Amino acid sequence: MSQPSPRPLSTTTRQAPAAAMQWASAVADAPVLETAVTDAAQAVARTLGAATADLLIAFVSPHHAAHFRDLPRLLRTALPHEVLLGCSAGGVIGGGREVEERPGLALTAARLPGVTATPIALTSEDLPDSDAGPRAWHEAIGIPPEPRPHFILLADPFSIPAEDLLAGLDFAYPSSQKVGGLASAARRPGENALYLADRILNAGAVGVALSGNIELDTVVAQGCRPVGKPMQITRADRNVLLELDGQSPLKAVVEMLNGLAPADQKLAQQALLLGIVMDNMISTPGPGDFLIRNIIGVDRERGLLAIGEVLREGQIVQFHLRDAKTAAEDLSGILSRYAMEETSGAARGALLFSCLGRGAHLYGRPDHDTDLFRTALGGLPLGGFFCNGEIGPVGGITRLHGFTSSFGIFRPASEVAK
Repeated sequence: MSQPSPRPLSTTTRQAPAAAMQWASAVADAPVLETAVTDAAQAVARTLGAATADLLIAFVSPHHAAHFRDLPRLLRTALPHEVLLGCSAGGVIGGGREVEERPGLALTAARLPGVTATPIALTSEDLPDSDAGPRAWHEAIGIPPEPRPHFILLADPFSIPAEDLLAGLDFAYPSSQKVGGLASAARRPGENALYLADRILNAGAVGVALSGNIELDTVVAQGCRPVGKPMQITRADRNVLLELDGQSPLKAVVEMLNGLAPADQKLAQQALLLGIVMDNMISTPGPGDFLIRNIIGVDRERGLLAIGEVLREGQIVQFHLRDAKTAAEDLSGILSRYAMEETSGAARGALLFSCLGRGAHLYGRPDHDTDLFRTALGGLPLGGFFCNGEIGPVGGITRLHGFTSSFGIFRPASEVAK
């Protein structure tokens, strides 16, 4: 099968005064990595000028796997930068375009006056025990809790328990925001690439802690809509749902399905999920309050459901459906609500961590989620990649998701003194 010819380079920028925070994003789909680096770096440099980028974020598709180890060297030559962060990715996002199933390199660069960017590298052996206190996590990460840092995190899905890492970070840095994703260019351990400064790792996790004159807003779109009514877990055993509102969970599902339209009943056969309210103080949950998890097993004899999450008695849950139309409406609504917030006008750049199952696989065309982002927020530079799991908060708790689009949107905490 012939390969599609490379499309013209795409880039987005948001202009800012020279002394202010400034971001630029570009993507290139040249089949030769060195050419792609040159094209994308030149596009980014047209915005940042000759100034050194404080942070350079790179995502590279598996088509360039033979040259993964060359990327830091090529980037050092093409685009001066202080800190490099990146990973290999099943698809890349940059300059308002989503490049899937063909060669792709996405670069996002930022000038961050008044911001300290501290690199982080961890293996599973570096993670403190589950009963360790916050100080053990501060020492393992190498970052003090003050001034408050925000985290961009990239992890290899084969070699580190990402959910344990996120729980520890929330415990040790409760007021910090965390976004990121799991590298997605490998089918076997050791084949992903994680980039941190001049280091190239094939396992563990890497990241950057950003502290100082910076705020990180998070937007997580899980692509679902609720059906039926909210119910309370009255019995559970770890991830097994034993009882809902005093009855068999499977009976509750049957009653819920009987009240749906025929189209939704058909959709539920392949796309039924459970939404869990994570904040116990919420009695009437709405959009954004649910953590969406898969139903991973059914015991028809006993009427039980196995869920991809540890459950607690007393939690409020509601069944959800997912399809392309719902995912589009969910993302459009969430981005529109963010655009109406007063702080959104100060945003300077953004990262998108989107599930491999979204993109053209879901919508039947490329650039769907990035188009919605542009509609809501205009020309805000946006880079990112398609992940094996997406990191972002729901209900104030940082989670590892599937099938989401998780955005990190960056803005200055205050104007940099002239």
